[in-house]
Amino acid sequence: MSLSRDQIVKRIAQELKNGFTVNLGIGMPTLVANHIPPGIDIVLQSENGILGLGPFPKENEIDADLINAGKQTVTVLPGASFFSSSDSFAMIRGGHIDLTVLGAMQVDEKGNIANWMIPGKMVKGMGGAMDLVAGAKRVIVAMQHCDKKNNEKKVLKLCTLPLTGIGVVDLIVTDMGVMEVTKDGLMLIEHAPDLTPEQIQEETEARLIISPKLKPVRV
Repeated sequence: MSLSRDQIVKRIAQELKNGFTVNLGIGMPTLVANHIPPGIDIVLQSENGILGLGPFPKENEIDADLINAGKQTVTVLPGASFFSSSDSFAMIRGGHIDLTVLGAMQVDEKGNIANWMIPGKMVKGMGGAMDLVAGAKRVIVAMQHCDKKNNEKKVLKLCTLPLTGIGVVDLIVTDMGVMEVTKDGLMLIEHAPDLTPEQIQEETEARLIISPKLKPVRV
């Protein structure tokens, strides 16, 4: 059985380290905020100018004026600060973000990522992803392994969509497993419990290097 969206973000939350400043991209990555491990103290940053995001609000906590970069209502923790988006991007471009988690339409074995547009389709804009992949110290991709609508593979030998960043991805977590980007290609380090490496390879265009320490995903 493949991993659920909740299991994907729980696995990514295991990558959080004490003291990290973290930016969570729009969509599935935002759910990581609900699964920060006990004892791990991090600061969540949003491109629209918030430092100190909390978990998503309960019904009685919703404040329509308090939103993240994806226009979702959020909470903030005591000591949170608000500032202009120019200051926010200075923070990102200055290398002060330890980790960013982003969604993607495609990633490839070279660590390239395409997540901002499909030619011929209308897009609102590239958002902050290009700055994040260039400025963050570590980049994790959270996504489905294949496009559910047309069953196209999304983990490729080489991205075919316009790139967001070149050679910037460190780790890929999908519903099928966890892949680390290495100088030799993509190394499968963890697999969904009911899937074999061979089954994952069948759904992956890129050649997977099987880690000698391969293990099931634990969430």
